[in-house]
Amino acid sequence: MGLFDSIMGRSKPARPDLDQLFGLPSAALTLEASLGFVATGSGSVAFRAPEGRAFSDVQSDVQALLDAGEGPKVESVQDTYGYTWLVCRTDPPDLSSLVTDLHAVNSSLQDSGFGPTLLCSLVGFADPSGRALGLVYLFKQGTFYPFAPAADGKALDGSTPQRRDNLLELQVKDLLADDVRIEPTLSRWFPVWGAPGLG
Repeated sequence: MGLFDSIMGRSKPARPDLDQLFGLPSAALTLEASLGFVATGSGSVAFRAPEGRAFSDVQSDVQALLDAGEGPKVESVQDTYGYTWLVCRTDPPDLSSLVTDLHAVNSSLQDSGFGPTLLCSLVGFADPSGRALGLVYLFKQGTFYPFAPAADGKALDGSTPQRRDNLLELQVKDLLADDVRIEPTLSRWFPVWGAPGLG
């Protein structure tokens, strides 16, 4: 960063540190011991397909890329906002393997030129009552934040939750401060309603 950038108040964006994902197993132990949340074995990576490329082209290119490197098998889903979600699952749930798979997917996409289009990675958790919790890794910030849809916040048709459990999110933020790098700017904690891998 140059002197002019410093004078103008511009800051250099944090370099993505995908190794931060390997802090999730420690965070999972803390979540289970303190709040009863356990990993569901599902996680996902979200990115926006390059302009002008059809979803099917991107899906086949990404799967071919992962298959060539003997990467994890993924399911591709496109959301209503135009993001592609690559979903990984382990059965039975194995968070260490899931984190390794998500790291491989992110690294493969980054190394193949998709880096600027990566949005986030998400790992799903649930408690014994069925409440969902996602730990979301912001690729461009190199930080995590919790996303907790409220159990009673579903739309009338039973679809996508529309209300967040802010108290739980703040509780998780404080609880995991020593396990993973938490995003300090709450306005960056964007909702990921219905994100594949959350449930």
